Amino acid sequence: MDIALICDPITSFEGSVRPALCLAEELAKKHNVFVLSPFVHEHVEKRLVARGITILNLRSKFLTEIFGPSAMWLEAWMREAFLKLNSRRFQSGFPIVINFSHVFSVPSDVWYLQGPPSAALEDMKMEFSWFPRIIYKLLKPLIYHADKRLIRNLNRDSLRIVANSKFCASMYSKFGVYVDDVIYPPIDCSMFKPSTSKPSSDYVLTYFGKETKFSVLSKIADKGVKIKAFGSKALFLGKKLTTHSNIEFLGRISIKELVESYSNALFTVFPFSHEPFGYIPLESIACGTPVLTYGFQGPSEYIIDGITGWLVKTDDELVTKAVELWEHGYPYDVRSRCVKEALRFDVKFYIEKWCKILFKTQKTKAQHFKDCGL
Repeated sequence: MDIALICDPITSFEGSVRPALCLAEELAKKHNVFVLSPFVHEHVEKRLVARGITILNLRSKFLTEIFGPSAMWLEAWMREAFLKLNSRRFQSGFPIVINFSHVFSVPSDVWYLQGPPSAALEDMKMEFSWFPRIIYKLLKPLIYHADKRLIRNLNRDSLRIVANSKFCASMYSKFGVYVDDVIYPPIDCSMFKPSTSKPSSDYVLTYFGKETKFSVLSKIADKGVKIKAFGSKALFLGKKLTTHSNIEFLGRISIKELVESYSNALFTVFPFSHEPFGYIPLESIACGTPVLTYGFQGPSEYIIDGITGWLVKTDDELVTKAVELWEHGYPYDVRSRCVKEALRFDVKFYIEKWCKILFKTQKTKAQHFKDCGL
């Protein structure tokens, strides 16, 4: 059977495309799988082709490419939301279509929700510098209107809708979208696992990304907490963070280095402005390292307060708790509980849930054709 998976621009195997590419590689073992995207980086394309996947790379040119994947995604979304430039290039006719994106408004059998852009921008606005904040304020009504219209069209043209978290589902309910099921994004626990039984625990790990509350991290570092940070969003950083004596910025690191960094950290701190799910906390606990974050949005659905980490309500509480943990530590058995809890999100369970969804979808379509006399 031919199955088409529609994705955001693909520059790596991580981020919003991970759920789609993970499913594509599994389905390709038994089916003819096609991955459609506005842009697919050459190194990703080579690996997918080697796995028997056909790549439908539109090779779109992005003016924002120099600013990184996040800017490319926003440009791809704007092209679709305002001009429908991406969906015009979509060729229909696939028996099964799964849309993992917000950048193609096309009929699909399953639409996988990962968060409305307007909600993300609204939550993240306080971390913008003054100029982007002014631009956003001026464009906010237009962005919301375009997002609402795009979501309405995708909702109308989707047979079944699945969200990547309960919080994510709640965001779309405000747009009148009914979610049929929740499938959390996958983690490969054979890859993300403790690399040592004797972690150094001499630093706290964090992530520098577009959703990061850098002001909170700065306050934690000011209190004497040694922080190591990874990520490729250097454009978002202020001078105070890059030159802070208690912060070491690692930049983009390999998966092996990332696992080592998680495994040896005392804990991972994750102050975010907007996070429908959040890979960082899940990867951390899979490596045996508990997480300090907020008790709301996506991470609160799998970080268990006092068991696999600590959930707080405010920025001030997060700073206070970070200093307390840095100075006094925590019971060592927390690490084993983290690993055990992360196993519930292993890729094998993700694939099992998708197989059930696709089976239901096939049955529904077969019944529809029967009722139509086809």
